[in-house]
Amino acid sequence: MGWKSLDEMDLHGKRVLVRVDINVPVDGGVVTDATRIERIVPTVHDILSKGGTPILLAHFGRPKGKVNLEMSLRQVLPALRRALMRSVALVETLEAAEKMTAEAAAADVVLIENIRFHPGEEANDPAFAARLATLGDVYCNDAFSAAHRAHASTEGLAHLLPSCAGRLMQAELSALEAALSKPERPVGAVVGGAKVSTKIALLENLVNRLDLLVIGGGMANTFLVAQGAQLGASLHEPDYLDTARDIMTQAAQSGCRVMLPVDGLVAREFKAGADHTISLLDPSTVLDADQMVLDAGPETVKQVEIAFGGLKTLIWNGPLGAFEIAPFDTATVAAARVAAARTRDGALISVAGGGDTVAALNQARAADDFTYISTAGGAFLEWMEGKTLPGVAALGG
Repeated sequence: MGWKSLDEMDLHGKRVLVRVDINVPVDGGVVTDATRIERIVPTVHDILSKGGTPILLAHFGRPKGKVNLEMSLRQVLPALRRALMRSVALVETLEAAEKMTAEAAAADVVLIENIRFHPGEEANDPAFAARLATLGDVYCNDAFSAAHRAHASTEGLAHLLPSCAGRLMQAELSALEAALSKPERPVGAVVGGAKVSTKIALLENLVNRLDLLVIGGGMANTFLVAQGAQLGASLHEPDYLDTARDIMTQAAQSGCRVMLPVDGLVAREFKAGADHTISLLDPSTVLDADQMVLDAGPETVKQVEIAFGGLKTLIWNGPLGAFEIAPFDTATVAAARVAAARTRDGALISVAGGGDTVAALNQARAADDFTYISTAGGAFLEWMEGKTLPGVAALGG
């Protein structure tokens, strides 16, 4: 794929600048979800085992090029030390990094304070990138989740030092390559969520690459309305009906089967435990003005399960309904568990990503059985949209 891994780099006695993403949720100064921190552990440990010194570059929040102590990486230090089980020194300024104290130099791992405190970072300023490059001998990018940003620490540095992908970046790229670039066919995708407008590029790219596209959530309502259904108060986007029709036409021309819900859970209130009925959904459907489709129905789930049985590769982005509240999580949970079971049995390669997706698969207790779960968010979507990610391209990919 063009990029080098840690296995191809001589790191003995080298300072390794490692771009990581440890932008984790914090409440009251305490990390509430350390998943992103835990995922960088293999890279850091491998660098140490090869005799290198990891110097971590990371961001936290959006300080917009100014020092903001509320966004200091000091908050993640305890969780980082626990995960790595190594000594970690926080260096608060670039000046301090350039004149490393004996105490910092004695630590196993060095963490430089929030790289976005510097305006040159997001501007990808060449002079700032050059200054960062003086801090290391080798550059390792382990932050796929930030690879869609052309910043100094994600893109600029890769051109200035011998560069490679870290273990997490390597895993992400390998999984996405297997899912979309060179998949085992037949290949399908679940694309759900609220709005077509946020996923036009994704849908347009996928229909030319897939054998099956399952559309769920509020997005599916827009496609159904585009075909003539009257769905009452259901979430949909009237301005994107032509877009939905165009995507259906593209799919037909490229041989991609599009599955829309054939039935749905319909309620008059959007709340947990709301009274609901099951309604057939097709172009002739007419719901009352106050009725809402909040989830795919049982017949849709059966058809999705059958369709999954014919796939060898599955990409998942977005829920099939309003999964945040019961019982409108039913379709997402049921379909996710089928995908997980087929993956567990070795019959399916399953790759999922996106914030709501991860939450939904965790809720279904299916995430652990998927082949790969990406926590990259925007970068995952842009890759699936067929866009070039600056941080990956700079590594030679």
